[in-house]
Amino acid sequence: MAISRKNAAEIDAMRAAGRIVAEILARLAEMCVPGTRTMDFELRSAEIIAARGAVSLFKNYPHYGGGVPFPATVCVSVNEQVVHGIPGDQAVAEGDIVSFDVGVRVDGFCGDAAMTVPVGKVSDQRQRLIDVTREALAIAAETIRPGILWSAVAGKMQRHVQQAGFSVVTDFVGHGIGAEMHEDPKLPNYVCRDLLRQDILLEEGMTLAVEPMVNMGTHKVSVLSDGWTVVTADRKPSAHFEHTIAVVGGGSDILTRLDA
Repeated sequence: MAISRKNAAEIDAMRAAGRIVAEILARLAEMCVPGTRTMDFELRSAEIIAARGAVSLFKNYPHYGGGVPFPATVCVSVNEQVVHGIPGDQAVAEGDIVSFDVGVRVDGFCGDAAMTVPVGKVSDQRQRLIDVTREALAIAAETIRPGILWSAVAGKMQRHVQQAGFSVVTDFVGHGIGAEMHEDPKLPNYVCRDLLRQDILLEEGMTLAVEPMVNMGTHKVSVLSDGWTVVTADRKPSAHFEHTIAVVGGGSDILTRLDA
């Protein structure tokens, strides 16, 4: 692995991108009421990206299998959709949960974040799924610091999720981020043999997109016929939270916040 370390100026450039991502997510959350079409979220996201002079990381992103590139600036994943949901004519309804994933590049550097939002009043179990996934990301941010192994971070996230009775998605992981959206290292949200065999020592200047994806039921997933949308194998709901985080002296710095 060739893990890049960013200097203070580069981290600040990523922070500027991160603020735009945070702004988009905040506006989409405000719109997330019954009757809103998933395409409406896309239109708002594209509008903000253009107004801020940014470039979408997702729009026209190549398909890993050679299929159609991703057609939108935001992934909108509803209920059992884990990630990479494509915006369209579907309207969200009371009781749904909706995951938004957004990434932009500004002045050569990237920011990437995600959140899951309830539509109106949701069941206690769905709200608990959202809360536990958000908490898993917060645990990671609190644990990250120079000198710690990634397995220690991943283990804490995994234990929190599993103690709540949920499962960690294993087919998709976090990643390094910087001048490109996907950089080394790959960051599983769970501890596995491959991670323990080649663990990652966190160092100051590393910038990481940490993104736990948590399912209410099985951890297994599949991909729909559109080639992009990932769904849970048992069609139970899933939640997703993500921040771009810099490893800094003494701890971590979340770059994808409005007040970053």
